[in-house]
Amino acid sequence: MSKTRIFALTLIALMLVAVFTNPTTEQMEAEVKAKATQLLKQEAGKKNDEVIDFGMKLFGNTLIDQFLENHIKVENYYLFSLTKIQWDNQEQVIGGGAFKQIWLSPKIDEKAKQIVAAIKGS
Repeated sequence: MSKTRIFALTLIALMLVAVFTNPTTEQMEAEVKAKATQLLKQEAGKKNDEVIDFGMKLFGNTLIDQFLENHIKVENYYLFSLTKIQWDNQEQVIGGGAFKQIWLSPKIDEKAKQIVAAIKGS
């Protein structure tokens, strides 16, 4: 076999593996939800941990679920997925996923601080 044919077959195999191991939308959303919960607790501070935990149990993560539904978008490109946040008429990539792995950008921390500042200001 020629090198070109081996390269083409390897590339096709890699693409097939990427398609079948791409994280689902639900997995991406669950990862963002876990990160949002962590950031909410972090922004609330240590003294409010018990209040936040109680609120999360009481309201069943309704606040985070609504935020994810309204502002987070997962785009599946078959070989990989991107997670985007829409805030103040801007859209920014905050994460990606491929080969059963999900990565969240440090930009999610920056966006969380902007959102918390906007919420506190209103």
